[in-house]
Amino acid sequence: MKTFKDIIAWQKGYELTLLIYKYTASFPKSEEFGLKSELRRASVSYISNIAESFKKRSKEEGLHFYNRSECSLEEIKCQSMISDNLDYFANRQFKEIDELAQECGRTLSGWMKSQEKFIEK
Repeated sequence: MKTFKDIIAWQKGYELTLLIYKYTASFPKSEEFGLKSELRRASVSYISNIAESFKKRSKEEGLHFYNRSECSLEEIKCQSMISDNLDYFANRQFKEIDELAQECGRTLSGWMKSQEKFIEK
């Protein structure tokens, strides 16, 4: 891997971030500093922590930031569920976000396991 952009979990997360920005554009004005902002922040946090982890010199520290990405992903899942229940998403938007978030979780978990192999026990 030459750059964080080569990590599949980052690629999927980037796709998820763009989707969240697109789908939250139509959220009510009252959510400008609520769910709209929180979903966008969590999605950017997910990919940003992966990018930051990539350059950490210690694998242990890198895994800490990958774990922070996992936490941001859980925020996305929770906040998108709330948004869906409030009918802020149209048609299949929630399903699309949820499925991609699940895929992000699987790919990030696999990446983290691959990195754990390099840590001396």
